[in-house]
Amino acid sequence: MKKVLIANRGEIAVRIARAAADHGLMSVAVYSDPDADALHVRRADEAYPLNGTSGAQTYLDIEKILAIAQLSGADAVHPGYGFLSENADFAQAVIDAGLSWIGPSPESIRALGNKVTAREIAVRAGAPLVPGTDGPVESGAEVRAFAQEFGLPVAIKAAFGGGGRGIKVVRNFEDIDDAFESAVREATVAFGRGECFVERFLDKPRHVEAQILADTHGNVVVVGTRDCSLQRRNQKLVEEAPAPFLSDEQRASIHASAKAICAEAGYHGAGTVEYLVAPDGLISFLEVNTRLQVEHPITEETTGVDLVGEQFRIAAGEAISFTQDPVPTGHSFEFRINAEDPARGFLPGPGRITAFEAPTGSGVRVDSGVRTNSVIPSHYDSLMAKLIVTGATREQALRRAKVALDEMVITGVPSVLPFHRAVVRNADFTNNERYGVYTTWIESEFAEELASSPEIAAAEPGAERETLTIEVNGKSMGLGLPASLVDAIRHGGAGAALNAAGVSLPAASDGATVVASMNGNLVKWVIEDGAVVAEGDTVAVLEAMKMESTIPAHRGGTFTRGTQEPGATIARGEALGSIA
Repeated sequence: MKKVLIANRGEIAVRIARAAADHGLMSVAVYSDPDADALHVRRADEAYPLNGTSGAQTYLDIEKILAIAQLSGADAVHPGYGFLSENADFAQAVIDAGLSWIGPSPESIRALGNKVTAREIAVRAGAPLVPGTDGPVESGAEVRAFAQEFGLPVAIKAAFGGGGRGIKVVRNFEDIDDAFESAVREATVAFGRGECFVERFLDKPRHVEAQILADTHGNVVVVGTRDCSLQRRNQKLVEEAPAPFLSDEQRASIHASAKAICAEAGYHGAGTVEYLVAPDGLISFLEVNTRLQVEHPITEETTGVDLVGEQFRIAAGEAISFTQDPVPTGHSFEFRINAEDPARGFLPGPGRITAFEAPTGSGVRVDSGVRTNSVIPSHYDSLMAKLIVTGATREQALRRAKVALDEMVITGVPSVLPFHRAVVRNADFTNNERYGVYTTWIESEFAEELASSPEIAAAEPGAERETLTIEVNGKSMGLGLPASLVDAIRHGGAGAALNAAGVSLPAASDGATVVASMNGNLVKWVIEDGAVVAEGDTVAVLEAMKMESTIPAHRGGTFTRGTQEPGATIARGEALGSIA
């Protein structure tokens, strides 16, 4: 293995490129049009365009990626996380092309990536489980039948999903149909498949996971545990390692069952076995992520293990560099720095970063996919960077985290930094006697007043690109530039200058107008034209950065719907209708 193609973007592509350099490997980046100037393109040894904008046109296009692997002379593919990382067909295509696949076998991905068959494997392995359906459900009626038998709340989950997307928790029977439809839509957008199954939902659980490494020589180790309970919309925001406030018996159960599940599946590579831990101590298997996790750095910091490096070793047919579960040293936190405004319900805000200043100091690590002047497109998820802070104890790591979060500066786009700064000062999170945080704690109990970000971007300057033909020393060459800049060069004038600067003017509101609170795509109308609505009723659903958000009625009255059709691109501030 000499040259690795990184089939991903953002901070994980940067992380893999740096790991490749550490191990004497060349790296190849791929990029979409909006990512042409992204940091991962600069950090890799070579970079090639995918010629498209959406995920489906670029990072999810298997044929394009394999063609670039052949063109570049890459002999291995690392998928990172997200996109095609848990796609068994992609893994098989890489192998069939004669390349090394840096991940588990296609068979393991299929078996464990499908949450239904993963449950079956967990049952055979003797792992603890809550009740769930034997296979995907076809309708809200089937969800209702399950709920009537086992009780509410239930969780509707994407069978081929991961990362918290395509999950809807239902607490009332009347919400089942809408929740099922929404879960299917999110699963289809994020993973290309909409099948969903149902499980009994544990109220106020912790989310605890075990990091696995397994090679083809029969070695399976748990590198460590992590707690990932601090989430919003089932998306993790803060993780820590090792998972605190577990008894010796709980920790032993997690280690043993995680190894048994991987052994039963014939697993090799890096992977994560996830569990829910109820307030009464009950442990229930959740799922297996057959890839590297976003939060892998905190395990690296507390064990000294380079997880990406171990992935390289395993893919090359070597044994992992240790055979016993390492004993963690110290404590580490990871704070996901997303382009979202926590004061507005974690509303995503794509745009251009005008300043990015990372903190420094003892125990501080920043894994970033951006820098000053980077553009955050709306087409992908909102993660910009990860702040990892480590100390000798949990208490010291928290003290260091407060300083590092206060030092970090991001302007131009909203960020979750105000939320993180509040959390590390919240007694539920910092308490050394008990763990007061659970998976829905943010929605249920987090009550700190955070000022709304003034920087919800109204446009994505530089996202669209255009190729001009230029002549250099008599030879024609293609020059890729932001389309807004090309337009400004061609036409000049104030309008073009505003466009080049990424400025758009929101629709004025006369008090009756319903306006979009974010950039995104219209998923569906919830309220029919001419219907009577009450204040707070959902009138439409928008999707951005792979997440659905609702648009509520700002007052009661008769709703007159806008002319937009589902699938239309919506700008923040755009009028969606009126209420008279």
